[in-house]
Amino acid sequence: MLENMVMAAFTNNGSSANPFLTAATPIIKLINMAAGPLLGIVVALGTLYCVFLGVKLAKAEEPQDREKAKGALKNAIIGFLLIFVLIAAMNLMLTPLMGWMNDNLGSSGTAIVYPS
Repeated sequence: MLENMVMAAFTNNGSSANPFLTAATPIIKLINMAAGPLLGIVVALGTLYCVFLGVKLAKAEEPQDREKAKGALKNAIIGFLLIFVLIAAMNLMLTPLMGWMNDNLGSSGTAIVYPS
């Protein structure tokens, strides 16, 4: 039953446009347009925040303040690296996911073209 529902989403059913394709195309374009600027923003904010935490670490006089600043800097670096990797992975997965979606459209579906 689930397979029939999924296949129904990929077929035209006599209409001129595939509703799944109609819904997916703007989302794909939005992700493609936002990925580059989003990476730039993450890199800029991450750099500024890590510099701020580095200055805070350098100015810390008490050992407990140094440990707090060191932990915050380590967590910030890990967090920003994780965000960077996830955005890059999303960018890399767009093409294979659209290929998979085009393969599953069936003979009555319309193929999605990856905007370059």
